Formats: sequence, structure tokens, C-alpha cells
Amino acid sequence: MKIVTFTRNGNDDGFRVGALVSDGNIIDLTLLVSDRDLSANDVLRCFDLDQDFCERAKAIIAKSDVEKTMTRSDIKLTSPIPRPGKIICIGLNYRDHAVESGMEIPKSPVIFSKFSSCAIGPDAAIVIPKGSTQSDYEAELAFVIGRRARNVNRQDAFNYVFGYANFNDVSARDFQFADGQWQRGKSCETFAPMGEFVATTDEIPDPQNLFIKLRLNGDVMQDSNTCQMVFGVAELVEFLSRHVTLEPGDVVATGTPPGVGFARKPPVYLKEGDVVEVEIEGLGVLSNPVR
Repeated sequence: MKIVTFTRNGNDDGFRVGALVSDGNIIDLTLLVSDRDLSANDVLRCFDLDQDFCERAKAIIAKSDVEKTMTRSDIKLTSPIPRPGKIICIGLNYRDHAVESGMEIPKSPVIFSKFSSCAIGPDAAIVIPKGSTQSDYEAELAFVIGRRARNVNRQDAFNYVFGYANFNDVSARDFQFADGQWQRGKSCETFAPMGEFVATTDEIPDPQNLFIKLRLNGDVMQDSNTCQMVFGVAELVEFLSRHVTLEPGDVVATGTPPGVGFARKPPVYLKEGDVVEVEIEGLGVLSNPVR
């Protein structure tokens, strides 16, 4: 399944959850959770594999007909997870990106976070913060936690993953490098675009063999494969769950390949009017304008 979260046009007071089907339309699955629009916290329940949401959703999709689906013009997609409990990011997790950054390939995962309030969805604007002239893009594969995870072995890791999504780890490099730590530069408002959907694990048999690209105004800036990751999804679940309790709806962004703006000669930074697209095999395209 491809799970989306959306608001109905003209109504931004609450969220609804649905499935993107093969014709590009959307089946509303909100009634599986509530008879009214959902809060951001309610949405997290849809990503809990210990609930029966997925099984019931599959049954509805199987018997649904076109007349009961909505078109994209009927709704506005938001981040699939409007307010994750946690956004955990992995730094320097592509071998060739570590090299272009002038840093050693890490011996263990480099962990940082973004504030969950900076999550946005497809077509929402990335807003360059006041005082930054060096805001940058980073295409990343994100995985979404599907059940409470603590001290998980990598052999069991995929039992704790709900699915995968495109992610853009937008970064204000001038803030990031000036501060000596990364939180402010990574967590400015709108700096966590995600979507358009979360694909369940059955849709992506091997997350370690997917092409990953970023286009800026149509020009390919990043072009790699997730096989280049230093630490794969299973290793990350094992490592993170040793130190942090992972919960349904938590988002883990797994690092970016080479081609980021600050490492280019000359550097390329985001500016007003740009359009940034992240495309990962099987996960569609995440597009965001810049202002």
C-alpha cells in the first residue's frame, strides 16, 4: 500500500488518511480510525503494526470501486506523518558523500535529529530562514517505524519497519557550521519535506538497492543508489534501538549521497523560485518549491 495523509480542500482543521491506488486516485481510509478528521497524534496510530489498520485497509482497497475514490484535485496532500514523534537523521551514511565532505567514513552511525515541527508535505514551500544564504538540499531514503522497538537485533529489524518514503534533509549550512553542532541548521521551519506517500515494506522488497536522485530546477544534482549506504536499514534499527525507544510513526532519514550544494565548486544553494525534486525508486517524486 501507499499511505497518504491529506486535508480536504477548504478544510485544514484536521487530517485524513488514505491509500494512493494505481490510477493515481485516493481511497479515504479515515473511518478505520475515527468518524471525524484526525489530529496529528491520531495519524500516528495508522502506522502501528500492532493495530489492525493495515489489514482492514487492504480489505477496503480490494473491494473499492473508482466511484468511491477521490482525485488529487479534491484534496491537498500533507506530510504522510504530519508530526512525527521523532525525526532521527543519519549523517555521512554514503561512502562517497563522506569523501566529498572531507570526512572519514564513520565507524558507527552519526546521529542527529530534526524538530518534528519542521515536517512538510509535497508541494509545500521550503522557506529559506532569515539570515541564511547557504540553505542546501539532501535527498534521502526515510523509513518509518511500525512498532515499539527496544534492543532489536538486526535479523528482526524489518518486523519493526512500517515502510519507506522520500525525504529531503534541507540544511542551512551557514547555521550548521557556525554553531559547532547541527540542530539549528537542520531544524528550521519547513526543513523536513517528506512524501508523497509511505510505501509499506511489501512494496519495497530491498531498501538497499534503490536508485536515489535529486533534481534542482530539472537538473540532476544527486544520482546514486542506496547500496552505497555505510549502514543499512536493519543495522540502523539495531543501533538506534539500543539507545532510544523507537515508536510507531517515528521517521529515520538514512543519509544523503554525493552532490550536495555546499560541496560543489562553486557551491549551489537554494534560492527563491527553485523547485527541488527527490525521486527514489518505487517511492514516486517529492517536489517542493523554494521561497
